[in-house]
Amino acid sequence: MDIILVIIILATLIISLIAFIGIFSLAMSENLLRKILLALVSFSAGALMGGAFIHLLPEAVESSSFGPSVIIIALLGFVVFLVIEKALFWHHCHEGPCDVHTFRYMNLVGDGVHNLIDGLILAVAFITSVGLGITTAIAIAFHEIPPEMGDFGVLVYGGFKRRRALMLNFAVSTLIVVGGIIGYFVSSQVEGAVTYLLPFAAGGFIYVAATDLVPEIKHELDVKKSVATVLIFVGGIALMWLIKVIFPG
Repeated sequence: MDIILVIIILATLIISLIAFIGIFSLAMSENLLRKILLALVSFSAGALMGGAFIHLLPEAVESSSFGPSVIIIALLGFVVFLVIEKALFWHHCHEGPCDVHTFRYMNLVGDGVHNLIDGLILAVAFITSVGLGITTAIAIAFHEIPPEMGDFGVLVYGGFKRRRALMLNFAVSTLIVVGGIIGYFVSSQVEGAVTYLLPFAAGGFIYVAATDLVPEIKHELDVKKSVATVLIFVGGIALMWLIKVIFPG
């Protein structure tokens, strides 16, 4: 096996382990976890918005020779995620009243697409040079920490048990390994594919944040808690901006 492929697999496996950041919750009491769940949802919504508008869309515009197509593809991503959620909602709820939190599934779909893209990008970086690959891996790892913190909270808030949320989050995170392997074998075609996948993922992020998570934040009526959730939401955006400043590439 090519040493570069081995390095790509190891790097992506290590990054996928970040999904277990939610393991600390297993030591928390149910009451404490409930108190911080809305904060994690708020943080996740901000991180998704920041990821879409600060990271994915600008990268897509830079890598595309036809800028306006990026917006069209982002809109397509938004619509596709709407269709997926409607299909999930109908599947669970067509027989009567339903309180299924479909956003937990939508979050998994969006995170899966994002992880696949990260794997493709990482593969191209390592094929270019090991040094660039290591730098890219570090950047992706730091980039993944904030969303993974929020993703776990979203899954638990949506009704999954903590252990199941951890395992689902990890299962989806392993798509970065899949992306890395695909990227290694079709590296010559990856750059063109990423140009379309980036805005598509951005559209999905915007959909999940704006239509599923932000409404959950709006349900909070207590003034102090409402202010806190908004500040945490903005903090999620700010952290994604800070990561962009630290790792501009």
